[in-house]
Amino acid sequence: MAAQQINLNAVYEYLQGLQNRIVEAVEMIDGKNFLHDSWQRPEGGGGTSCMLEDANVFERAGIGFSHVKGNKLPPAATAAHPEAAGRAWEAMGVSLVFHPRNPYIPTVHMNVRFFVAKARQDSDEQDIWWFGGGMDLTPYYGFEEDAVHFHRACRDALAPFGQDLYPSFKQHCDEYFHLKHRNEPRGIGGIFFDDFNKLGFEQSFAMQKAVGDAFVSAYLPIVQRRKDLPFSERERDFQAYRRGRYVEFNLVFDRGTLFGLQSNGRTESILLSMPPIVKWRYDWKPEAGSHEAKLYTDFLIDKNWLGL
Repeated sequence: MAAQQINLNAVYEYLQGLQNRIVEAVEMIDGKNFLHDSWQRPEGGGGTSCMLEDANVFERAGIGFSHVKGNKLPPAATAAHPEAAGRAWEAMGVSLVFHPRNPYIPTVHMNVRFFVAKARQDSDEQDIWWFGGGMDLTPYYGFEEDAVHFHRACRDALAPFGQDLYPSFKQHCDEYFHLKHRNEPRGIGGIFFDDFNKLGFEQSFAMQKAVGDAFVSAYLPIVQRRKDLPFSERERDFQAYRRGRYVEFNLVFDRGTLFGLQSNGRTESILLSMPPIVKWRYDWKPEAGSHEAKLYTDFLIDKNWLGL
């Protein structure tokens, strides 16, 4: 673990600004304003949850900023870092999930976060810190140009920090957002990284900022292309069915959800990623050759979208 000075204030200010910029950009497209709900955590820290519900383009869109702290790490964090057990900690981040109304617009997830387990007083320990985050796309009806655009934006954000990062983070994303009990990916992926500090604080922070700053240009052009496409109850029905996979992943596997619940976080903010309308069916299969079947055969597969 790198032993160097970290700047918590700089990370805090960047993340708050990022939340505000994304809120403003989404409001421009949707035409409805986010609800801003600030909260405090009794154990330390707080945050602001921004929500759109039953809006024009987005059926539910949540973007939260949190800065929380505590005296003892929960299991979701110490499993990967046993040396941090018992330490005081701080975590801050921006996390969003947008569920559009139109089934031809994909759901999107993005988060960027920073974590530090602090050195104990009167010890020779160093702070243990890392950045994490990424973004991934979950279409209901796939368009290759959308998948390529999203992955290209991810690649371009990472390129200044090393040509190896995009392939590595893409693979990590594909592996992480995989529903083991279904043996299928959640969507068409993107990038995902965790425990990242190998570039030192300044450059690791710059890399995280590049990812956060890339989100608007990675996703909103897709929204603009698809938001006015006509759809019927058939597409809405399939969208609700596929949203069930999103719920299953977030409640069973997602580390951020588990960390928030285990650290006595604010439940409303932790679960802002949940879609508003969801359906489950017993052993349902799409009709062969249908647009719904194409999602499984052409998009929910291990694919190199940039042909690298």
